[in-house]
Amino acid sequence: MHDVAAIVLAAGKGTRMRSSTAKVLHPLLGRPLLAYPLDACRRAGVDRVVAVVGHQADEVRRSLGAEGIEFALQAEQRGTGHAVLCAREALEGFAGTALILCGDVPLIRPETLRRLVATHRDAGARITVLTMEPDDPTGYGRLVRDADGWVERIVEEADATDEEKAIREVNTGTYAVELPWLWQALARVGSDNAQGEVYLTDAVALAAGEGAAAAVALPDPMEALGVNSRVHLAEASRELRHRINRAWMEAGVTLEDPATAWIEPGVELEPDVTLGPGVRLAGATRVAAGTRIDTGCVLVDTEVGPDCHLKPYCVLTEARLEAGAQVGPFAHLRPGAVVGPQARVGNFVEMKKAVLGRGSKANHLTYLGDATVGQGANIGAGTITCNYDGVNKHPTVIGDGAFIGSNTSLVAPVRVGDGAVVGAGSTITKDVPSGALGVARGKQRNVEGWSDRKPGKG
Repeated sequence: MHDVAAIVLAAGKGTRMRSSTAKVLHPLLGRPLLAYPLDACRRAGVDRVVAVVGHQADEVRRSLGAEGIEFALQAEQRGTGHAVLCAREALEGFAGTALILCGDVPLIRPETLRRLVATHRDAGARITVLTMEPDDPTGYGRLVRDADGWVERIVEEADATDEEKAIREVNTGTYAVELPWLWQALARVGSDNAQGEVYLTDAVALAAGEGAAAAVALPDPMEALGVNSRVHLAEASRELRHRINRAWMEAGVTLEDPATAWIEPGVELEPDVTLGPGVRLAGATRVAAGTRIDTGCVLVDTEVGPDCHLKPYCVLTEARLEAGAQVGPFAHLRPGAVVGPQARVGNFVEMKKAVLGRGSKANHLTYLGDATVGQGANIGAGTITCNYDGVNKHPTVIGDGAFIGSNTSLVAPVRVGDGAVVGAGSTITKDVPSGALGVARGKQRNVEGWSDRKPGKG
């Protein structure tokens, strides 16, 4: 859309959220609430987006500064019209159509904004209201039309007559307007009212008086859901997850229980991925074709290659799985963990800044930290890389084809060579050369007849 700007109103505190955090910063599927209407504007093709901030303005700027938008400050909240006027300096010299929407409407679709602008321009209107007909219009401003069906005014419920309260069509708080006409209209409206505030809805009556007010009906009222409480936040999350999950299923992804799958907007999935019940994929996670992720797994900013299998209840953060890798159940892969092609990580194994090479196995009760494991190695149950001396982290290197016996402690920095074997129960403090056997444990001593000499016997 050419010559279109957007003003997103995001200055309010959100009292009903009962939170010390500004409403527009509350997370919704891993992103601040405000990010969604901003993104809808950009995807609709809006040239410039100005967010009007107020409460916790610095925090909002920091959180969304990378979104490529401009900010305007509403230091004192004095109505919706005043909030819009705060964007005037940022849009100085702009002439054309501007969208106005609230920062707490995360479900608004880009195509709805495009349709609003198109209808507004086709009608030659100065202001066009996006309307809806909810099941219960209580609390909303009613859209009053004249005998010919043209927009006449918006009347708030507190000021509405019984006849006006019976109107089902209501204002969503989203508009298309012409600039600079709106600046002049708001100056004419003024703030001569009990609250001393400037109301954007009053500009609708001015445009109607000039025969230049239009309206566009929204088929799905859920798009205009304003998040004003934790209940609304949960409703928005449920609807957004439904949209995302449906889109992925239509793209060839199997969700065994769509109601419990949690897929954030930044996630990328290829066809023939299968997600079990209760799977959560967050951040910039990417999953390649043919991979199965079982019940209860949580992946954050993780890359999963093709034909992998994550068994139930694994947690992966900033990790990478290469083709054919298997992980779990109950494995924990922390930042920097890499599981190579065809490698296997089993139950109750933790990895951090560690690489497990092609075809290698760490199947049981193991910690690999700051470690590099070559190809075809076997890491026995209970193996620990002792990488931290209380001040610094140190590396462990295990070569191709090495065999580490169960219950081994590898005290870093240490290197186990290609094809080397470490005996079970060893505490290895020195390098083990390639092809060698390393054993470091106390000598076993059996005391005959010990049981018969125990107290209480005999």
